[in-house]
Amino acid sequence: MSIPKTMKALVAYGKGDYRFVKEYPTPVCGPDDIVIKTEGCGICAGDLKCMDGAGRFWGNNNQESWVKPPFIPGHEFLGIIVEMGKNVKGYEVGDRVTADQIVPCGECKFCKTGRYWMCQPHATFGFQKDNNGGMAEYVRYPKTAVIHKVPKDLSLEKALLIEPYACSKHCVDRAQITNEDVVVISGAGTLGLGMITYARMKNPAKLIVLDMMDSRLEKAKEFGADIVFNPGREDVVKNIMDLTDGYGCDIYIEATGHPSSVIQGLEMIRKLGRFVEFSVFGSETTVDWSIIGDGKELDVLGAHLSPYCYPFVIEHITKGTLKTDGIIGRSFKLEEWEKAFEYATGKHGDFKVVFTF
Repeated sequence: MSIPKTMKALVAYGKGDYRFVKEYPTPVCGPDDIVIKTEGCGICAGDLKCMDGAGRFWGNNNQESWVKPPFIPGHEFLGIIVEMGKNVKGYEVGDRVTADQIVPCGECKFCKTGRYWMCQPHATFGFQKDNNGGMAEYVRYPKTAVIHKVPKDLSLEKALLIEPYACSKHCVDRAQITNEDVVVISGAGTLGLGMITYARMKNPAKLIVLDMMDSRLEKAKEFGADIVFNPGREDVVKNIMDLTDGYGCDIYIEATGHPSSVIQGLEMIRKLGRFVEFSVFGSETTVDWSIIGDGKELDVLGAHLSPYCYPFVIEHITKGTLKTDGIIGRSFKLEEWEKAFEYATGKHGDFKVVFTF
């Protein structure tokens, strides 16, 4: 099929300067590239924080700007191959594909030792002009993109959860859950729910979920939580202590991006426990580091992106062993991006909001 020279796209020109462009240049397919026609793209909390100007993206006193405008946002996307470079092998026009968010360089020490998700240059889809994201009709996958085929009979509603669920899987894997652990997951948004349905497969002794919204707690129970608590109404630290004979939970996964959740977790986790931080914060977060060292000697781990997780997630979303029902509620056209971003905040009760093309 012939690809038009221009396409509809949402373009970030600067902090808070996002614009719908009706005729943006379509990506050019080089000899090592793949170009897809986008089927859909989810809106991530990171996309919202980037638009709002969070220092993690645009720079602050501690770091330079990471984003490189003008860029097309969106990293939760997939589509159909419509053009391939002459050097590309293993794919065909018409294949349905998605890719890891990271676009590894293949040359740094992290890439050369198999830890590609921590690639030193750290190019990613949806934040830099050289690797535009999925909030556009067409996207270019460069040579080093980590591409995965997606079954054509998998509904778009489910397929759009592949990227977030892959991130959820990596986070839970970092937690090293056993069947003897009392696990607390703080946050039951899309990513938290992905963690819950996967953590359930680990069969922990207790899987406890915290969230400020009762509708999310109900979904958490549906996805496998044993117990749910609302920190807005209950003393959740006391509840966890009462459930664990005063010791605290074994593992705490922070998936809210709110500073209070970090402090809460450090209070309720037991000595020698494992704290996994997943979220991207809108601003700097301060904690009492004495708790981590002198107080409890905790293992504090980060979780970033989704290395080696896509094949498992694609298989188990397809089988239904990773639950997805009811996560994607609303879809929007790109022209409606401002309304879509508003709904993506969750203020109207949505879990995941997406664009469809």
